[in-house]
This record gives sequence, structure tokens and C-alpha cells, in this order.
Amino acid sequence: MPQVHFLDVTNRDGVQTARTGLSKFGKTMVNFYLGRLGVTQSEIGFPFLFHEVPYVKAQVALAEAGAFGGLRLSGWCRGVAADVDKAAPLGLRHYNLSISTSDYMIQNKFRGRLDRDAIIREMAAAVRAATAAGAETVGVNAEDGSRTDDGFLLEFALAAKEAGACRIRYCDTIGGDTPGRIRERFAKLATAVALPIETHCHNDLGMAVANSVSGALGDLDAGQDAWINTCVNGIGERSGNADLLSTILAFRHGFGVEADLGDTLDLGWARRFGLWAAYAFGQPLPYNQVGVGRNAFAHESGIHADGALKDHGNYELYDEATLGPFPRDWHAREGRVVLTGEYGGKAGFRHVMDGLGVEVRDEELAFQVAQLCNAMTGRPLTDDELRLIGAYPRELSLLFPGQLT
Repeated sequence: MPQVHFLDVTNRDGVQTARTGLSKFGKTMVNFYLGRLGVTQSEIGFPFLFHEVPYVKAQVALAEAGAFGGLRLSGWCRGVAADVDKAAPLGLRHYNLSISTSDYMIQNKFRGRLDRDAIIREMAAAVRAATAAGAETVGVNAEDGSRTDDGFLLEFALAAKEAGACRIRYCDTIGGDTPGRIRERFAKLATAVALPIETHCHNDLGMAVANSVSGALGDLDAGQDAWINTCVNGIGERSGNADLLSTILAFRHGFGVEADLGDTLDLGWARRFGLWAAYAFGQPLPYNQVGVGRNAFAHESGIHADGALKDHGNYELYDEATLGPFPRDWHAREGRVVLTGEYGGKAGFRHVMDGLGVEVRDEELAFQVAQLCNAMTGRPLTDDELRLIGAYPRELSLLFPGQLT
């Protein structure tokens, strides 16, 4: 039976969001939380960029050490062989390769530099380069797929499959698709190509989650697995991407949505991830944010309050306890407190780690890594961040080549 899988793109599309940013250590924590949630794959960033190289090396080492559970790590490259050649030595085994396919972008973005034939040639060469470098899976992205006509979209997808791709990412790049249309297009394309069509939906019309669910159902209609791109808290360019938690909840609780989730998901980490991300990105959550917003389970009006007091199921679709506890981090304690960070000493470091019950591996290295991570983020380290530092200081030290004594 075909299944639904989640491929989170917070560390690629999410960090591209204007007026925001995330440190390399922050991106590492995204992978940590995705692993705890049980998501299948994380698109960790841009392995062909020079400033991503230490970060990618650290992620590969952390994954090999078991820090991310079974999470698969993938790199995003432009659909050109040169990008793949730069990324290949870093040891990633999964790739998504992206190139624009719509006539609008061919005319107004490439402006004569590439035509349809050249797009297919570039994409196929990039796929072959990835497979030659030992990639286990290669997804090919049709940027602006929602504005690409059916005929060329099929030609592009078949060429990608022939070159060695295992999935086609259909990008609703400007967020204009609608649920009925996208389900029909996915079912038709997945049937014709006999490959999963991966959803990548933007929220410009407020329908990214609905479109992601509908597109995935189109895959299932065609007898193919579905792969859904998401971002934590729905962050992303312009109005954002499909929200990870909202999409998971839609499959678990949406009326009439029947699908087999192939990821072994543990939503007990959902609140910690969502609230950590708001803190790390500096983007406070809206009160009505699905699942993790301050008002997601709040009731005031008389009828609602009376019903919720009798049985919360009267006015709540799912149990808030399934989303895990609210974080109560050490750094947020009131009154007298000793913290650790960039300018802290070893006594404070030991005090905090002992208080959290963290068994520290290589205390001297972990202490220095904590200082550097705090300097990188510019904000107090959270409990989960300190736990990761205590457990994997050697792997995290790869984030800081030449900086540790």
C-alpha cells in the first residue's frame, strides 16, 4: 500500500526567508528535532556553497553517530552538474536538484539562456553526476511546476526518470495552485511517470497545507508513495511553506482523509520544536498557530467554556497532550540562576549540565563547543541544545574548523 512521507525543507527553503536567519548550530538543532519527531528526510541546505561545508560535514558526522535517529539528510543543488560535483565530496547520499520548467520563467528568468531542450539536458546531466557520485536517491525539482503545461511537465519528468531520478518535486513556486487542481495533476502525472510526485507548496493564498494534502492524495490515487515538503511553523519565503505540524495533523485528524503515514511520528516533540523554532528564528508564534499557538486550546466564550469543561472533545479536534510538554528551559528561570555560555566558566558549565542531568562526553571540548555555539546564536542556549552539545561535542566541533584548542 502506498504511503505518505515527510521531507522537511526548513533548513533550505525556510532559512531563505527574508528578514530572518538561523545559525549553523540552529540548523543542526532543526535536524535534531526532525529526527526526534520521526520525519523521514531533512533537506539540510546547500552543499555546493563554501560556507555550508563545515556545517554539512558536521551533520554527516552527527547522523553517523546516531544524533538524528533514522533521519535522512539531503542536499539541494541547482540542476547543473557543477553544483553536484562541488557537493559530492561531503558524503551526502540524498539530493534534490532544481531547475525552472515553466514558459514564464524560461522567458522572464532565463531570457534566452536556456530553452526547454537545454533545461532537460542540464537536469539530466546533474542527475547522472549525482548517481555517479554514489547518491542513493535523487529527486528532481520542477520549479514553477504549477505554471508548467502538462505536456512539458511529463516530458521533463520522464527524462528525469530515465537519467536516474526516483522522485519529481512539483513546486507551486508562487503559491497559486488549488486543492482540486493539484490532486488531479498529481494523479495524472504520477500515473504517467510511475514515480512519486513530491509536493512543494507555498502559502500565498493560504492553501499550502490543503494543497500539500490534496497533492499527496493524488499520488495515492495513482498507486504511488507521496512525499510532502514542509517547514516548521510554516516559515518560508513570502507567506511561507506548508506547516509541518498542520500537515501531519491533517492526515491524522482530517475528515475523509485516509492515508497510511510511512513515517514513525512522535508528536510528543511538536511543542518543543515549534517553540524552539520561534525562539531561534526570532519569529513569535501567532496566538492561533495550529497546535502550538497560545490560543490553540484556549476557551473563553460561555458556550465553548461550558462544553470544554464537560469534555474537551466538544470543542477540540485532538488532545493537546499528544503534542508534548511546554519547554521549561534553564535559561528562562526567574530569580537567582547560574547560566553557561560564551563568557561562562567551567564551574557554571558543570553546574548547568549537572542540573540538567546531562552526562557530558569530553568535558573540555564540550565546554568550548558550548561557548562557540552561544557566540554563534547570540542568545542563551536551550536545554535541548545543551544536551546535544554534551552528547556529541566531537561531531559538533566540525562546525568550527580551526577554532578549537
